[in-house]
Amino acid sequence: MEQFKTYALMIGLTLLFIWFGGMIGGRAGMIIAFLIAGGMNFYAYYYSDKQILHHYHAIPVDRSNAAGLYEIVERLTRRTGLPMPTIYIIPDQQPNAFATGRNYEHAAVAVTEGLLNLLDENEVEAVIAHELSHIKHYDMLIGTVAATISGAIAMLANFGMFFGGDRDRPTNPIVMIALMIIMPLAATVIQMAVSRNREFMADEGAAMMTGHPEWLQTGLAKLENYARGISMHDADPQTAHMFIINPFTGKNMSLSGLFRTHPTTQDRIDRLEALK
Repeated sequence: MEQFKTYALMIGLTLLFIWFGGMIGGRAGMIIAFLIAGGMNFYAYYYSDKQILHHYHAIPVDRSNAAGLYEIVERLTRRTGLPMPTIYIIPDQQPNAFATGRNYEHAAVAVTEGLLNLLDENEVEAVIAHELSHIKHYDMLIGTVAATISGAIAMLANFGMFFGGDRDRPTNPIVMIALMIIMPLAATVIQMAVSRNREFMADEGAAMMTGHPEWLQTGLAKLENYARGISMHDADPQTAHMFIINPFTGKNMSLSGLFRTHPTTQDRIDRLEALK
């Protein structure tokens, strides 16, 4: 069922992109948008995880050089029936973590050195459970594709001024201008709404996986407080939604709550409190 939801969202966003291409460039625009969307989805599906791990200089580890972390992941995967993901440590002092990969067999969990230094064993287990919940529900793929298509729609809107439909179906310039403003905004809102909802679901999944919502509550509070005082190196807005805590938490963000990639940490803690 989760796979079906994932692919349905991928198809829906792709069709939205193709329709927008048709509105801007007519038949030719639709064909070009279809080819671009196909290429971007192919790349996002097969290679985005490698690109993201490389971007954050993630180092693969195993039982021989990260025994405690490995045993936590192994214990949780055994409990949930998931295959063992590849484990990475990111050499960064901001405490954070994310999961990536296109499916169960090609999944990875990455945590920063800062997270391992800050949290106790129970809190680390709760964070890992949160990331495994993302893997279980294919959230990594959904988030990657949503971000990719949202970026593509914004890019297409920038080129919209150079096109005007086709001879058989001329486009009203007022409608075109409105679409070029509304479509990127709508795509971004969809991306952010998907991301926020998935964070709540992963928090709930982690609480069920560990049986201790309070572990994630204290872990999130520590992550939030510490992240406010330190920035993540190489943080990228296109991948911010993947992390358990927004890597830009410590920066003065001017955007409203509508464009948050994450729910507020207090909202997440309150929801976890209701699960006790």
